[in-house]
Amino acid sequence: MSYRELFVSPPPFFSGFQKPLKEAEYVVLGVPFDATSTFRAGARFAPLAIREALLGIEGYSFRSGVDAEDLKVHDLGDLHISGELQETLKRLELVTKELLEAKKLPVFIGGEHTITLGAMRSVGGNAGVVSFDAHLDLRNEFMGLTISHTTWMQRLHEQVRPEKILEVGTRAVDRDELNYAKEFNIPFFTVHQIMEDGVEKTAEKIRELLAGQERIYLTIDMDVLDPAFAPAVQNPEPDGLSIHVLLDLLCSVCDRRVVAFDLVEVAPHYDMGITATQAAKTILEVLCHLERARKG
Repeated sequence: MSYRELFVSPPPFFSGFQKPLKEAEYVVLGVPFDATSTFRAGARFAPLAIREALLGIEGYSFRSGVDAEDLKVHDLGDLHISGELQETLKRLELVTKELLEAKKLPVFIGGEHTITLGAMRSVGGNAGVVSFDAHLDLRNEFMGLTISHTTWMQRLHEQVRPEKILEVGTRAVDRDELNYAKEFNIPFFTVHQIMEDGVEKTAEKIRELLAGQERIYLTIDMDVLDPAFAPAVQNPEPDGLSIHVLLDLLCSVCDRRVVAFDLVEVAPHYDMGITATQAAKTILEVLCHLERARKG
């Protein structure tokens, strides 16, 4: 054994275990990008923080009956970020396309929410997008930017034209966003509505809206959680979901149609690891439920 092998280790990869890329079914890619952040910055540090949090979480999921150690996961590492937004999104688009063509299920760890636009440019319009987020992100422009973490959903609607957009956990919007959602029939579930209807009824409504979809992309902005559960996000908003409700709703849509998913907007320096741990647990539960659906 060489001294290099004895005394040197690579940065932490997903959950501490790694399958060769050729054998993997799920491929993790960090996207440490937060160039358009307008309140708190720091999501660029999330991929590493979430990987570190994963090392301390047991892999067995009681919700799914699946052990994460049985998953065939390969962690690619982090995307090389450009100082230019469009170049970064293009790089992500190209890598996503390559992974999908290789029949892998990409798992993106952001980074800010704009990265979903880059990934979806490869997934394409013949998919439904389900976004768990406190915000609609349907602004046309914000602080001089037309592509940012606050506008990416409108750009997605205009440019990629997914078959369905569905937003869950909404509680922070402006009037223009509400008008846009109404004009283009973009359904959303507010936290108030979810609490009134209950998780089971809400999950049933979500499944009904997705009934005609053959492919689904899931995106999880951690500010969908109440700050009591996830304080270290870039744009915290009170009156959010609990982690229990989020996981119940998320897992209810984790079926064979999911082709990729991302988790974004963790800014780990704003707490002592709580939010990164919630994010790590969320990724594990989604993967375990996808595994159960694919192998069941």
